[in-house]
This record gives sequence, structure tokens and C-alpha cells, in this order.
Amino acid sequence: MHLIWENLIKNLILLWTGEFKGLDEGSGCYVIDASVWDAIGVVSHKAGKTIPGCYGARPPNFRTDKQSMTADTWSFWALYLGPVLLNRKFRNEEYYWHFIELVRLLHLCLQFEITLQEVEEIRSGFIAWVKKYEELYYQYDPARISTCPLTIHALLHIADCILFCGPIWTYWAFPMERYCGIIRPFIRSRKRPYPSLDRAVLEIARLFQIGLLYNLQDQLYTLHRHRALKVPAGAVRIDGYEYTLLPPSHPVTSSLLVEKVKRGLGTRFELSGGRFPSGELKTDVLKRLVAGTRITEFATARVDNGDDLHAASMLTAAQAAERRDATYVRYQMVVDRRARRPGRSQNEFTTFYGHLQHILRIDLPAEPAIKLARPSTVVFALLNECQLEANHDVLDIHYYQKENPALEPVDLDCLMCVVGRVPLNKSYWAIIDRSGAIARAIWSGDD
Repeated sequence: MHLIWENLIKNLILLWTGEFKGLDEGSGCYVIDASVWDAIGVVSHKAGKTIPGCYGARPPNFRTDKQSMTADTWSFWALYLGPVLLNRKFRNEEYYWHFIELVRLLHLCLQFEITLQEVEEIRSGFIAWVKKYEELYYQYDPARISTCPLTIHALLHIADCILFCGPIWTYWAFPMERYCGIIRPFIRSRKRPYPSLDRAVLEIARLFQIGLLYNLQDQLYTLHRHRALKVPAGAVRIDGYEYTLLPPSHPVTSSLLVEKVKRGLGTRFELSGGRFPSGELKTDVLKRLVAGTRITEFATARVDNGDDLHAASMLTAAQAAERRDATYVRYQMVVDRRARRPGRSQNEFTTFYGHLQHILRIDLPAEPAIKLARPSTVVFALLNECQLEANHDVLDIHYYQKENPALEPVDLDCLMCVVGRVPLNKSYWAIIDRSGAIARAIWSGDD
């Protein structure tokens, strides 16, 4: 925490603002104009509205509210906002790509799982990064030796630290801040805070020991106030889905939504054209299926042990104005790359990003023609796909300007997580995704 977020990142920003220990640029050109920094601070704070709350605290304007910048907020800014907002801000782009290489290495360090090969990549990567840092900032000038504090040298030991102590996420986790956050709510008296704190620490320790003695760790985990999320009345679980559908809900009567459901069912059950061996038209079966279907719209889908996905169409004007936006999602589907060409299909697992508009529970009647022996239920999400125009050359950042106005029906299981957006100007957005490989499905090609 102190090595990277409280020292290295802060020192880099001091260098880029021309405020590092009274040093000028020397032979370099890395200082960014103060007016540009002011604009970056404004956009950083503004991005908090379009980044879901599950991503962390709302980013403050670090130019005007420096006291609110903690190690956690510096971490988020460096890993996700900085690469977007600093693009094309340096007079010499070499400084930007040097920063991007640091971010890439930090993402690699923070992976949930890490291989020995990746540890060696981290080792060689930081060696190269430190050498380039000396060239760009130290400039081999003894008068600029203050640009090389001990925290720069410490980067060379991160790979060894991983080998000795395990993946970095286990100890770069702000443990003291987290512990203070756990015990602070137990303070019941401002005049005598310590008796209640002492009792809380004792009770937490007792619960921990009970969990170890009687193998109740999982049960105690669910008692955590942040884990034991209340399931409201009217919530629904659907067999085969790792989601809970949350109210409010209402029956769907819109002909537009029914038509989208019809299209989705036609694709799902291959009823878009042709005939069955019996001679019956598949389109007739589709019409019969839709006629017997009951459709209910829900406001939210809660991923098991994951995010809450909110349908934008179900938010009131007040909710949309007050809440941080959690209606943009990443979803993955199998796409035939040769769909418009004759010959054998070529299926690939493809990642998309979209604006979640509707969450629809679809209760289907039994239909022998498509081997539905009994009534069943599927859940569709209707989205406006973000039409990506560019991707970052190194990081998992994507840029778009427009959304497809046509709603696309997608099975709810295709939705993976919520994503954040950073405004670039009046029309362009950058999509940031913190989930990494751990939240990405793998298609074997056999399903």
C-alpha cells in the first residue's frame, strides 16, 4: 500500500505537476499544464457518477480535495482513471507509455492467480521500468538524485516478495484500514469509546474461535453485515440461473418487448425458419409458444456473490439522478464469424458491452415440438450494445461513441458483471472493467 499508492503514484504526479522537491524538467518534458490537471480532476470526480458503487468509493477531485485521496482512491485512479485521462496529455508520449507499462505490471501483480512465468515477467518488467525511469526522470544527473527514492528500488523486489509470501492481493489489501472499518461502527459512546471497542474486539475473537472449533466459517461468513444482503419480498430464484431477480416487477404488455422476446426465443430454439420433420412450420410453433408465454419484468438481477445489475428502464428519475450508474454490463456470447458466408460455421466466444434496459422473466408452456415436456422458465436481458470504435493498445479499456438503438435479447446467463464508464468529451466514453480474467467465462466449444 505505502510502496505504490502512497509513494510511487504520488511522486509521479508531483513530477508531472512540476512540484517534486523543487526540481524542473531538466532535459525532459513531462510536466503537464496546471489547467489540464484541473480538467483531469474535474473529470475524475464526474466519473464517479458513471462508475458503479461496487467499484469503490466515489473518486474525489484530487486537485481541490486532496484530503479525501486515500491509498484506495489513488489505487483506483492509477489503475483505471489515469490511463484514460492522461492519454495524449504529455508533450512526449514516451512518458505516457512508461506509465502504462507500470499499470500493466500492477494489474499483473494483483491477479487472483499468478504463475511462475508471470512472476518472472514481473521481475524483468520492473527492471526495465526502473531503468527507463532513470532515463526519463533522473536523466543520469547527480543533481537529480532525489528523483530516485528507496521506493523506486523496492519495485525490483516485488517478484521475490510474491515468491516468498504468495499473491500480492492477499497483503496489498489495506488490512489496518479494513480492520478499523470493522470495529469503528461498534463505538457507542463518544465520551467512553474504549469499553465498546474492547467488547467488540473480544466478541469478534470469540466468533473466530467458534468458527475454527466447529467448522462454521461459512456460516459465520454469511453473518457479516456486508454479506448478509436482505432479500426483499417478491424476489425470485429461477432454476439454472445463478441470479436472484429483485422487485419491483410488473407484467409485460408492450408489443415491442413481446416482439423482442419472440426474436430471442426463435434464436434460442432455432425456430426462425424452416420446417420440422412432421412438416409443421417452425414459425407456427414459435407463434404458439409466444402466445402461451407469460412475461414479467424485474428491476434488478443480483449475481450470486456478485454485483447487482439494474435495468435502466425500471429506474425512476430520482433514482437515476441520485444513484451511481450500474446499468452498463459486460456480456459474452458465442458468435459465428462465418454467419454471412457459405460453408462450415466458425464459432467464437466474443465479449460485448451494453446498456441493460430490461430484465424479463419468461414462463414458457410445454411444447413437444421443441422437446419442452413441461413448463419452464428462461430469463432474457434486453440491451443496447455499445458500438466499440477502438481499444487501448495495452490495457483492457475500450472506447465507444454510440449505442445500437435496437434492443438485443440476450440470455441472462450471458451477463458477467457491471462495468464503469469514463467521459472523454461530449460524445465519447471509455469503458473500464475491473473484473479481469476471474469473471470471464471459458467456452470449450462442446456446449
